[in-house]
Amino acid sequence: MRVLITGADGQLGCELQRVLSGQSLVLGIWPEFDLLKAEAERFILDARPDVVVHAGAYTDVEKAEQEPDLAMAVNAEGTERVARATAKAGARLIAISTDYVFDGQKRSPYEETDCTNPLNAYGRSKLEGERRALAHCPNTLIVRTSWLYGLHGKNFVKTILRLAGEQSELRVVGDQRGSPTHAGDLASALARVLGTDLRGVAHATGSSDCTWQEFASAIVALAGFSVMVRPITTEEAHRAALRPPYTVLANRVLAKAGIVLPHWHEALARFMNEVRAGAPAERV
Repeated sequence: MRVLITGADGQLGCELQRVLSGQSLVLGIWPEFDLLKAEAERFILDARPDVVVHAGAYTDVEKAEQEPDLAMAVNAEGTERVARATAKAGARLIAISTDYVFDGQKRSPYEETDCTNPLNAYGRSKLEGERRALAHCPNTLIVRTSWLYGLHGKNFVKTILRLAGEQSELRVVGDQRGSPTHAGDLASALARVLGTDLRGVAHATGSSDCTWQEFASAIVALAGFSVMVRPITTEEAHRAALRPPYTVLANRVLAKAGIVLPHWHEALARFMNEVRAGAPAERV
């Protein structure tokens, strides 16, 4: 199978390269592959892919509040380019999206069919990207994930590990609840998705849920730091972008296909071993 990965050098893209190493891979990496340029369509058409996994995105939630037009250009207009080209190539599109398409007012896990209502510029740009992908490529699966972390790039786990080594006390938001997701586990799930004919929308997150403060406490404990992790409110965090208080996703579509990601705490423990070893550990 010939698989084109956009954002192939990113957190998820690097893991996709690893788990799909047995396939014929085409790597869409900036600046050769630029979602803001019309040439991105030609790149895809020339690659003649069977599947396009669209992991490339504008992902800075805070900065998107100051650059909403750029976030929309990358995440919506860029996704439309990818979808148009994928359809012209007669290929399948798997586009990665986010839990931030929801407003967090629900208190039970969000179903794939629940109404969306993003609170911030990033979420709005990703939701518009979903709509354009589905509109321009009939053979599309949107995969929403949340709280992603991995060995490559910046993420919450790495930030907490750094701060725990510098400070005697951490203050972390305790009134937002979601599901941490290991990028390697998500990549493995996507590899299995390639063997299905799923279309529409699916959720793919680590099993179970926690708050950011509970997540940080688990990171600190597994790393062996004796650092107090105190909960604070979202208001006390003084962030530019509004955050939904609850974005736990029900992964029902993938579960019906027999695809279930590991519990977030088990995945985190494995990730900490990967960090110590300097290379990804085997996943079951």
